[in-house]
Amino acid sequence: MFDTPRDNDADEIKPRKIPNQSIVHRVFDRQINFGRPGVQFNQSRMFYTNVFPNFTIVNVEKPPCFLRKFSPDGHYFIAFSATQTSLEIYEFNGPAAAADLLRHFNGDHTPSVYDNRLHYLHSKLFERFFTQKQVTVVATNGEHLNRECSLFTDDGKYVIVGSAIFVPEDPYPFFFDVYRNNESVPPNPRCPLEDYCLHIVELETGLLCDTRQFKCDKIFLSHNQGLYLYKNTLAVLSVQHQTIHIFQITKDGHFVDVRSIGRFCFDDDESILHLGLDSKTQVHQIRPMTETTINSLKHRLLVFLYERAKRMDSIYELRKFYQYFDQFKSLRMWKMQLIDSEHLLIKYASEEVVTLRVSDPNSQPSFFVVYNMITTEVLAVYENTSENLLELFENFCDVFRNAMLHSDMQFTCSASSNIYARQMQHRFKQTIINAKFGGHTEAVKRLLAQLPISAQSFSSSPYLDLALFSYDEKWVSMMERPKACGDHPIRFYARDSGLLKFKIYAGLQGRNPPPTARRLVAFTFHPYEPFAIKPLTLCIKYFGIEANEFSGRETEFRNVAVLHLEQLEFGKDVPSYEIPTDINRFFTVGEPFTIFVPEAVVKPQSSLSESRISFKA
Repeated sequence: MFDTPRDNDADEIKPRKIPNQSIVHRVFDRQINFGRPGVQFNQSRMFYTNVFPNFTIVNVEKPPCFLRKFSPDGHYFIAFSATQTSLEIYEFNGPAAAADLLRHFNGDHTPSVYDNRLHYLHSKLFERFFTQKQVTVVATNGEHLNRECSLFTDDGKYVIVGSAIFVPEDPYPFFFDVYRNNESVPPNPRCPLEDYCLHIVELETGLLCDTRQFKCDKIFLSHNQGLYLYKNTLAVLSVQHQTIHIFQITKDGHFVDVRSIGRFCFDDDESILHLGLDSKTQVHQIRPMTETTINSLKHRLLVFLYERAKRMDSIYELRKFYQYFDQFKSLRMWKMQLIDSEHLLIKYASEEVVTLRVSDPNSQPSFFVVYNMITTEVLAVYENTSENLLELFENFCDVFRNAMLHSDMQFTCSASSNIYARQMQHRFKQTIINAKFGGHTEAVKRLLAQLPISAQSFSSSPYLDLALFSYDEKWVSMMERPKACGDHPIRFYARDSGLLKFKIYAGLQGRNPPPTARRLVAFTFHPYEPFAIKPLTLCIKYFGIEANEFSGRETEFRNVAVLHLEQLEFGKDVPSYEIPTDINRFFTVGEPFTIFVPEAVVKPQSSLSESRISFKA
C-alpha cells in the first residue's frame, strides 16, 4: 500500500499538551512570572497537584474516642470521649510528624504481614500527629454529646457542641411544657422529646464558656440540621415548639439572646397583645396553647400568599388560596438556615413529615420561605417543585453554602462556581429525568431537597476541589457525609494533565466483610494540609433492625486513624529545596498523607472494626 499525502493537517489528532509537572519549575515560575490580576491564588493552588496523600495504614491505634473534625484554621482537631460526655481537643502536629516512622515502608500502603515494626507504627502513629491539649467535661446529669454536631466560629477560637437526654416518662413533663403554643407538634415514638443543651468551648484553653438549655424540646442536632452559625449569629430551630431562637456569639464566648421567632416576631409583640385583652381575660392567665389566633410568623406567611394571589388579578388564584388555606395553616417548620445575618430560609412541610412519620419525606410537598428577621417580612415563597428556586440555587449555590467564611479567599467548589461540579449536577438531573417514575418535576424535587443546607457540612480541602482533581463522587465528595465503601481504591487525577496523582484505599484490605454488612465511610480532610481521616463503618442487619452510625446510642464505634508524610524528592539530578510552609502562600512541604479511620458498629451480636489511612505526595 502507498501512503497518500494528507490534504489537511488540521484533520490530524493532536496529542494533548501536558503542562510541566515539576514542582521546581512551578516554584521558579511563581518567583519570576506575574499572573493576570485575580488569578494568583488559583495558580498557587496548583502546587497541591505536586503535594498529596500517598500512603495508607490500617488498624492504627487511637485513644477511646469518636473523632470529629478539624478546626477551620487546621490547628486543632476535636473528638468526643467514649462516654460522649467530654470534648477532647488535640493539636495537629503537621503532616510530616511521623516521617521517621514511615521511612522504611515502600509502596502506597502498609504490608499485609504483621510484624513488630508494624505493631510499633500502629501504636505510635496517632500520638505523633495529634497531641492532646485539653479534655473538657461538657455533658452532665446523664446527657450525651451528639458526635455529629459541632460548629466552629469563623476565627477558629470556639466550638459549639450539643448534648441531649431523653425526657423521663415518670414523671412525665406537664402538658403546657410539651405544648407551649398552638403550633407545637405532638411527640411520638419516632420523634421523642429530649432535653437539649448547647455548649460553647474555647479551643485553646478548653474552657467551657457558656451553656444554653432547651427543656422538653425537639432539635435535630445530627449533622447540624437544627443549628446554623453565620459569622457570630447562631440560629436554633425548635421543631417541637415551632420557634427559631437567634443568639449572638460574643468575643468572650457567651450566648446573648437576640430574638425568638414563631409565636411573636418582635420583642414587644407580647406586650402589645396583653394591652389588647379585655379586663376579664387579663385577670386570668392565658395559656398560649389555647389561643385561637394565628401566630405571628405563620400570619406573615399567609398574608404574603394572600397578597400574591390578589396581585394576580384573577379570581381563580384567590379561590385556590381559600381552598388550600387550611393546608397552609397546618404547615410546620421543618428545617432552616441563615442566608446572611438578616435573612432566614425556612422549609415548611406537613406535620407528618416534621414528626418523622413519613417514610420518604423529600417526596412530600413542602415550601421554602425567605424571611427577613429585622423587618419581619416574608420576601418570597417557593414550592419544592419551583424551577425559579432551582435556577437560583444552581446559579448562586455559594450563597446558600456560606462556605469558608473564616477565609479571605473563598475557594468553593459548587455548581455555580465550578464547571465540573455543574456538569456532575447536570448529569444527576438528567439521570432522574430519564429514570423510571422520574421526570423533570421529580428532578427538581430531588435537587431542591438539598435545601436548606446544613452549616459547615462541606470540606474546604484542596484535594476535593474539582478544579484541581478529578475523582468519582460516588465514593467521596466535598460534603462530609458517609458514603458507600468500594472494594477498589479511589483514584485522584490532576485536571491539568489527566495524570493519576494518588489513590485512597477505602475498603477492608485483606478482609472480607460479612455478606449482610453495609460499609460506609466518612472522610475528614484537613482544611489545607495533605491529611485526611476516614472512618469505616460496618452496618450489620440483625433481626430486621439495622445498626448504623446514625442510630445514636444503639451503636458503638471504634475509630482508627492513619497517616504518612515524608520530605519531597525532586529526582537524582535535582537538588532538594526547602519550601516554606506559610499557608498564605498556599503550599505545604512534605509528602501529603490522608488519614482514614474506620469505625465498627455492632451491638449486640457482633463487633467488627477496621481502620485505615491514605496519603500521596
